[in-house]
Amino acid sequence: MKSNMWKSAAITIFVTSAIPIQLAAQNEQQVNAEQIHYSVINVGALGGNQGAAYGGVNNRGWVTGEANLPGNQTEHGFLWRNGVMTDLGTLGGLNSGVPIPVKDDKGLIVGPAQTSTVDPLGEFWSAGSICENSTGTKCQGWQNLQLAYLWQNGLMTALPTLGGNNGSAFGVNNRGQVVGIAETANQDPSCIPPQVLDIKAVIWGPKVGQIQELPVFPGDSAAAAIAINDRGQVVGASGICGVPDSLAGAIHAVFWQNGSVTDLGSFGGVMNNAGLAINDGGQVVGISDLPGDTTTHAFLWQNGVITDLGTLPGDFLSIANDINAKGQVVGNSCDVNFNCRAFLWENGVMTDLNALIPHNSPLYLTFGGGINDRGEIAGQAFDQNTGDTPAFLAIPVAGSSAVQVGRNSTPKIILPENVHDQLRQRRAVGRFRLGTKPQ
Repeated sequence: MKSNMWKSAAITIFVTSAIPIQLAAQNEQQVNAEQIHYSVINVGALGGNQGAAYGGVNNRGWVTGEANLPGNQTEHGFLWRNGVMTDLGTLGGLNSGVPIPVKDDKGLIVGPAQTSTVDPLGEFWSAGSICENSTGTKCQGWQNLQLAYLWQNGLMTALPTLGGNNGSAFGVNNRGQVVGIAETANQDPSCIPPQVLDIKAVIWGPKVGQIQELPVFPGDSAAAAIAINDRGQVVGASGICGVPDSLAGAIHAVFWQNGSVTDLGSFGGVMNNAGLAINDGGQVVGISDLPGDTTTHAFLWQNGVITDLGTLPGDFLSIANDINAKGQVVGNSCDVNFNCRAFLWENGVMTDLNALIPHNSPLYLTFGGGINDRGEIAGQAFDQNTGDTPAFLAIPVAGSSAVQVGRNSTPKIILPENVHDQLRQRRAVGRFRLGTKPQ
């Protein structure tokens, strides 16, 4: 299910000029015995034909995300552990999800879930949810209210709002602190329709029922807290009160610590600027528009410096979805037609993850969702045999034998149009829609 305000994993780019893209095979990448390679597990879905490990993989090897149920009309958050897929359920509605990497190792999972009540203000935070493996099909129940939840030991609990109707949780740490967004009761005429109520960044917990509002960056009106580390440092976005499934209003990528908010900087664009993940060392990854807001690039922020991670050769945009304790970054890199590839960035080098998996794998890895401290990577793939888009888990295989399993070249696959649509609609890092410049 698409996450909110700055919720959904979707990607919609405003392109002002044609950009030539070569869709032929890439230059060969040399594989050596010292380079880490990966075995790949098809995590699957919940009976439907698409799933995505947007929640990444924690240090216990638990994979989380969201997946279609049979019939592809609804989707639920899932937990995969030791080969067993568990449906996380909902809060009484039809859909739920895990849209951002879950960094907790104690069994806490967070995300958005629908209730059984139709949204009385018509904000419809779940309207961006795409369930069926075809163009533009909304999940059933998209009209219902959506709340943040905390799941533990089989029990899903709703988290409070700030007096409004909707909320969504994105990140959780090992201290039991949850971050996300919550509506207030204030009707703000400056919000971009259909949004009516103000949206604020919040921290829930660690005590039951506890909620703390985080400040917006000076001059802004809304904010989203997206990730939190075990030191209580939070990253996200601050900007204008916009449509719940758009980052178009994300003017500033921000960092919160001890009640203060800091602008992380940008690449010169005025929207789609957000911190999406933070490790315990305080390194932050996310996205920022380039000047003119025609495209977005992944960034790494550390010690006050923001660095453009670039794209894979021939691509147009990139998104950094997660970073582990070693500074390894995962995300996806896409051409102008949204033929996307999962990437691993390490020590200044971005590598197509497809170059590091068995040459005979039917899975083409399109979305790097999360990475744990052991280097295991989870995300979404395209199954070339079935046309499905399942969640995957890639596990490092070290040693000289690894050279035998890697692909010596990585031809870019032209994905089916329905998969392009999924990648436009779903981000995830994170699943946030990259929108056009607000008017």
